[in-house]
Amino acid sequence: MKPLKLSRAKAKAIPAFNAQAFLESSGIAKTIVEYGRGETIFRQGDACEDVMYVQSGGVKLSVVSKTGREAVVAMLGPGDFFGEGCLAGQAVRMGSATAITPSVILLVAKAKMVRLLHKQHAMSDRFISHMLSRNIRIEEDLIDQLFNSSEKRLARTLLLLARYGKQDKPARVVPKISQETLAEMIGTTRSRVNFFLNKFKKLGFIEYNGDIPLKINNSLLSVVLHD
Repeated sequence: MKPLKLSRAKAKAIPAFNAQAFLESSGIAKTIVEYGRGETIFRQGDACEDVMYVQSGGVKLSVVSKTGREAVVAMLGPGDFFGEGCLAGQAVRMGSATAITPSVILLVAKAKMVRLLHKQHAMSDRFISHMLSRNIRIEEDLIDQLFNSSEKRLARTLLLLARYGKQDKPARVVPKISQETLAEMIGTTRSRVNFFLNKFKKLGFIEYNGDIPLKINNSLLSVVLHD
């Protein structure tokens, strides 16, 4: 018997693995929680018991130092996992998670997530891919902080918040987020963020009326690419 060959057209029709659809249909016990803008999902020091998945909305991950200074370490959107430290033996949360927009979060208990990853290879592959992408993003953020100007860091952050370069179409609209939070993310002051936002507006890189959300134009990428 000759091996079955898929035509190129048929091969393209095979959908990519959908983590959310799988989690919804896997039959494992899970909890879905809705959070309003600004609500805390978990706090630094809380027990680390669940892996979480962003179904919709946006999440800010932050860490507070012993002196009370807060640093934003990541901004997440639909399709992102977080809280996975429990799988590596973390007993308590190393940082806090806050909803930056109305968000729907799916929670899977640690033990159930471990069993799921062991039994379901497609889910395991998706999760490993997520972890590798997160590590790359952390390295890029560190390099960004070390070598780039605050103007370039802001442009890159806005593009990431608009999900530029994602497989799904970019949202183009940045989720509602304060200038103070943007300043924390890029390591500068709110006044500098305000200055650069107005500069980007004058150059036509963004559509901005003094409030966020704002719309991102593809031309903003030139700020990041320019040396």
